[in-house]
Amino acid sequence: MMMKTKRRVVVLGASQKPERYSNMAINRLMEAGHEVIPIHPALERIGELKVLPSLAEVEGEVDTLTIYLSPRLSSTMADAIAAVNPGRVIFNPGTENAPLEAELKSHGIPTLHACSLVMLSTGQF
Repeated sequence: MMMKTKRRVVVLGASQKPERYSNMAINRLMEAGHEVIPIHPALERIGELKVLPSLAEVEGEVDTLTIYLSPRLSSTMADAIAAVNPGRVIFNPGTENAPLEAELKSHGIPTLHACSLVMLSTGQF
């Protein structure tokens, strides 16, 4: 199954460490032709990409927000995520957060429990 459209994807919890899944996802998303917006409060760049310090810096439409943060870190982010109003939010394995998910759904934001890397490799992204 081929990718039909280029997506604008926010990676929440981006890492510059190659062994981290968020870093792998950034690279795979770029290889697939998506526009990638990494978010991390302490990084300026990941490779050629400019890293934004917070969701508040994201401008324009976002198709997908993929989470690579622990529930402890993401629990306070419902309002910031809702303000970005992504077309969907992917909770990658280990990031599941039922209260955050319920809050996002109350804002009409679809969520799914999936692995962005698997979705990319199987053409389901």
